[in-house]
Amino acid sequence: MSGRREAREAALQALFAVDVGRREPGEALTEAFETPAARGQEPFVKELVLGTLENAEASDAVIAPLLRDWTIDRLPTIDRLVLRMAVFEMTTGRTPRAVAINEAVELVKKYSTADSGRFVNGVLSRVDLSRA
Repeated sequence: MSGRREAREAALQALFAVDVGRREPGEALTEAFETPAARGQEPFVKELVLGTLENAEASDAVIAPLLRDWTIDRLPTIDRLVLRMAVFEMTTGRTPRAVAINEAVELVKKYSTADSGRFVNGVLSRVDLSRA
């Protein structure tokens, strides 16, 4: 597994701790930095977590119109967090679109439902970066 993929997993765990565990972002990051997955990738993990949280509303505005018969709030937590993180990565321009989508799909396939990989791929493939 690549260092960036492990860093994304650590970031997802921190985002989950904030969203579900109601942890403060700094506290969740401190815990994430203690995991082997984050070692050597702390700046990237921090960027992903804080950027995803700070841009959640903007990411939701990009994602929401692409959901068919769903709302952001009804999505499985992992799917929602991964979609937000991927949109954040795509809009920064530092991660190629195809890489952000692939990494998001791999995360949800590992941590979410059986249908999540296909669902997340379909949503992210329709993201219009010119409107993000």
